[in-house]
Amino acid sequence: MVDKALLSVVVITKNEEHNIEDCLKSAHGWADEIIVVDDESTDKTVSLAEKYADKVFHRKMENEGKHRNWAYAQAKNEWVLSLDADERLLPELREEISKVLKENKDFHAFTIPRRNYLGDYWVKSGGQYPAAQLRLFMRDRFKYEEVEVHPRVFLDGETGHLTTDMIHYSYRDFSHFLSKLNGQTTLEAKKWVQTGRQMSFKRALWRTFDRFPRRYIRKKGYKDGFIGFMFAFFASLYQIISYAKYWEMKRGNTSK
Repeated sequence: MVDKALLSVVVITKNEEHNIEDCLKSAHGWADEIIVVDDESTDKTVSLAEKYADKVFHRKMENEGKHRNWAYAQAKNEWVLSLDADERLLPELREEISKVLKENKDFHAFTIPRRNYLGDYWVKSGGQYPAAQLRLFMRDRFKYEEVEVHPRVFLDGETGHLTTDMIHYSYRDFSHFLSKLNGQTTLEAKKWVQTGRQMSFKRALWRTFDRFPRRYIRKKGYKDGFIGFMFAFFASLYQIISYAKYWEMKRGNTSK
């Protein structure tokens, strides 16, 4: 019998029936515990998750940071591996994680390099790879900022860096990319309003024009051809779309 890795894999879900099974399969039989925290899915996510997870919790998301902190607190193990439903663990990554859990004496968290995909295309340039994420950590030393989008990480301790990639199926196609962009810019605008951040049209416009050459030229997004161009273009649009929604929200708040 193969010894299981003494860690808890925690997955946050909402309507992920197309992803969740492959995600959980990549950890099933290897991790000592698999936890899924579901945000009121209306598809088959929960029934699929129950086939592989040790625990499935039902909890409505208030904001991303708070939701993730609550999810990690449910883990029974000291070490937590945070996975998204559209991510997969390679056998080589599982082996590396198992090894560091046994041998590590210096670090309290580890980053993991990530391969981002559009459909079946691995996007390697424009800042998309290795795009390391801090995903393996000691539960009691790690915390997210409790905001809705792009929460910052707070870690009490030292960070190491793994070398084996995690697979991330970021977007099924450009329509999916735009759908995610729409949702993320709404949350970004809400964060600006809720935190009292003052964002000006001039600043948002500058960021819009700055992001494209930074991603496409300086970070060599052009190496990925048309896909690299679109990634850089969508990244530049993020700021001005967020500002447009922020402007509307501020006008709405002022008129009440």
